[in-house]
Amino acid sequence: MSTISSQDDLFASLGLAAQPTNTSGTNRADQMGLNTFLKLMVTQLNNQDPFKPMENGEFLSQIAQFGSVTGLDQLNQNFESLAASITSGQALQAGSLVGREVLAPVETGYLVPGDTLRGQVQLDQSSPQVTLRVTDQVGQLVREMSLGSAPPGAFDFSWDGIDDLGNSVQPGFYTVEVEAVQNDRPVTLQTRLFARVESVNLSGSNGLTLNLDGLGPIAFNNVQQIY
Repeated sequence: MSTISSQDDLFASLGLAAQPTNTSGTNRADQMGLNTFLKLMVTQLNNQDPFKPMENGEFLSQIAQFGSVTGLDQLNQNFESLAASITSGQALQAGSLVGREVLAPVETGYLVPGDTLRGQVQLDQSSPQVTLRVTDQVGQLVREMSLGSAPPGAFDFSWDGIDDLGNSVQPGFYTVEVEAVQNDRPVTLQTRLFARVESVNLSGSNGLTLNLDGLGPIAFNNVQQIY
């Protein structure tokens, strides 16, 4: 039977001998945590009640728990590093979007004098009749126009800021609704509007966001197309 003459010998017999010293602060901290745990474990063994010795299963369970915690800490560090890399990549990509147009899943946009509101809907089947309705900030209908028939897929639309009486409306926020007849029933489609990117925000609690002209902030992940 072999004799263990020191704590270091005990560590080695368990396959937990100390590794060569590393100059990395993180590695030193990990090694200190392991050594401290093992020394506390040996102290516990030396001072246990001889009539109620610690069972091998309990001993190994505590070592396994320590190893799990150490592994999870390292895993968390790796995920944090990966998340930082992803965010940096998104920031570079989003920064190049300033001044460009994106397609966002919103129904309300800001009409600039002399400009148009442009958007897109997605049809899962053809429709014999597509209708566009525009309401102002108080919900009053200002324009209803037929867009004709549409095939399946993406369908672009635009509104030139003219109301049903042929007058130019005041600049401001307007809500666009697109309705398509499908299977002889009217179906309201999800509206997506085009907007120009004014700036990029990296410090918000919602992650990377784009500030869109007339629409405000929107999560970068919600952008559906870039032009």
